[in-house]
Amino acid sequence: MHTQIRSVLRSGRFRASTATLAVGAVVAAGLALAAPAGAVDSATGQVGAKRVCALPADPHLMACQALVRTDVVQPHAFAHSAVSPDATPSGFGPGDLQSAYKLPANGGSGQTVAIVDAQDDPNAESDLAAYRTQFGLPACTTANGCFKKIDQNGGTSYPTSDTGWAGEISLDLDMVSAVAPNAHIVLVEATSANMSDLGTAVNQAVAQGAKFVSNSYGGAEDPSDTSADSQYFNHPGVVITASSGDSGYGAQYPAGSPGVTSVGGTSLTRDSSSRGWSESVWGTSSGGEGTGSGCSAYEPKPSWQTDSGCSNRTIADVSAVADPATGVAVYQTYGGSGWAVYGGTSASSPIIASVYADAGTPGANDNPASYPYAHTSALNDVTSGANGTCSPSYLCTAGAGYDGPTGLGTPNGLAAFTAGGSTGGNTVTVTGPGNQSGTVGTAASLQIHATDSATGQSLSYSASGLPAGLSINASSGLISGTPTTAGSSNVTVTVKDATGATGSASFTWTVAGSGGGTCAKPGQLLGNPGFETGSAAPWSASAGVIDNSSSEPAHSGSWKAWLDGYGAPHTDTLSQTVTVPAGCKASFSFWLHVDTAKTSTTADDTLTVQAGSTTLATYSNLNAGNGYVQKTFDLSSFAGKSVTVKFTGTEDGNGQTSFVLDDTALKTS
Repeated sequence: MHTQIRSVLRSGRFRASTATLAVGAVVAAGLALAAPAGAVDSATGQVGAKRVCALPADPHLMACQALVRTDVVQPHAFAHSAVSPDATPSGFGPGDLQSAYKLPANGGSGQTVAIVDAQDDPNAESDLAAYRTQFGLPACTTANGCFKKIDQNGGTSYPTSDTGWAGEISLDLDMVSAVAPNAHIVLVEATSANMSDLGTAVNQAVAQGAKFVSNSYGGAEDPSDTSADSQYFNHPGVVITASSGDSGYGAQYPAGSPGVTSVGGTSLTRDSSSRGWSESVWGTSSGGEGTGSGCSAYEPKPSWQTDSGCSNRTIADVSAVADPATGVAVYQTYGGSGWAVYGGTSASSPIIASVYADAGTPGANDNPASYPYAHTSALNDVTSGANGTCSPSYLCTAGAGYDGPTGLGTPNGLAAFTAGGSTGGNTVTVTGPGNQSGTVGTAASLQIHATDSATGQSLSYSASGLPAGLSINASSGLISGTPTTAGSSNVTVTVKDATGATGSASFTWTVAGSGGGTCAKPGQLLGNPGFETGSAAPWSASAGVIDNSSSEPAHSGSWKAWLDGYGAPHTDTLSQTVTVPAGCKASFSFWLHVDTAKTSTTADDTLTVQAGSTTLATYSNLNAGNGYVQKTFDLSSFAGKSVTVKFTGTEDGNGQTSFVLDDTALKTS
């Protein structure tokens, strides 16, 4: 009886009120971002458009990069069924893109393109069917095996639906359909817009066999990006594209990762030239809008980039249409009314991923981002326009050859995206040494071994992420030195031959303290550990998670974090990012009470506890008990690094399970 009462309280008036507030906030955010219908800025020439996803307040969350026109009335704009074949929606369709970029009309055969986005679009498959029907494309459905929708773990426990990200999903799926109509499509929905969830979804997409993965989101750069590179974007032989951003000049992540093809955006118009089309940078010299570009603050420069004005990774590599004023047709009904015109580098990223799919499977050990650099003449060089003002100017202003906003240019057929482009036919293979360990103050030595498919090649070695105190010999590949700092490092060794061919291997190197070191900042790292402020900050939490109702008492004080307990399909999350000081031991703990109405003997509802990408534990309805139990984990391996501790609670809807957390701690010593 008591669990039934708790379930009613959890799913009744209290929960309904918070849901209403959340929806109101989203609507308000959307209205605040929208330009008046039909508005055209006289200074910039930009049409009325709004972001489909509000910019997140949490800097650790990614923003989707899709924009939707607010000044275009489409045919059948208020119909929630497929548009009739004789109705022509505004915006570029498959034939336009194929013409502009000299692409085959039946591309993508035998390939699988994955789309990674956050949250769920419950209408994804039906909207995709409407788009493909309108343009006479082959059916792509779950039933015929062409379309697959999964969560970030490969299952069908889809995350909470979101009308903003649903618009992003529709745009992405439609662009794959337009450019690679015969490809299979996998939609991987991340639980949240946190990089750890989206990165997990990228890894899942690769595990599903996709050789082409598009990411239409981005956020501010962070020193931890190089760690995320090795966790999520180190997939040799896989094309990974990422949007460069929609806010004008400025570097974003993951577009800055050397493991991705960074995709900028253009304005695309028909003209009377022999090509029949012309392009310029999407943006203005005043900045603040348009395609992103720039010089990464943290990412090393890949060997295949040779521009001299940026010593680190330069954004972008290539580009495609992104300006909503010259946007693409999209069919979207979850949060939309059918046909709409979309833009943003959210359009250009899946377009380029699909061009790669048309070109064929990448080389097994290649980084396909390097391919266009070997065939610059096989691209449309964009030479006009800017997305801001900067120095050196090529980072924000187009010109002959490479520039930041459009990279090397836009597709002119498939040659620039074909395997083998940057390697001259050579293949460099690096033997992974396996995970390494050591101790502060104790000398270390590790020989890296690599081979080249061509005889007589001279190899050069470099490494990123080495523990402090270690270095690699560029000629011999010997890593040596004495570690000075405890912690765990994600190391990537890259080997390059004289032709520019490269190979890499990644591994973890954990350095233990010597026993005599001191911790620079002993004590509690988590903010608001007992939730007694009555709000989440600095935690990021799903609506209604921070709670003080009496139906589930706190472990101490009045407030606690209450995940799930709805008795309906639901997912709640709670996370906080901290930096563990170098040289410290770290202990993570919390008090957990699990309450369930279920009598099944299977783990139907779960609470997953993560530190970064590492799953520390999973609890379920089978762990239900009468009181709180303290759980403790050693996070000393994160010394010297930022780490996100995260709780994800998932209910299947067949009876409530509540996961109640209180008095958390991440203490260093």
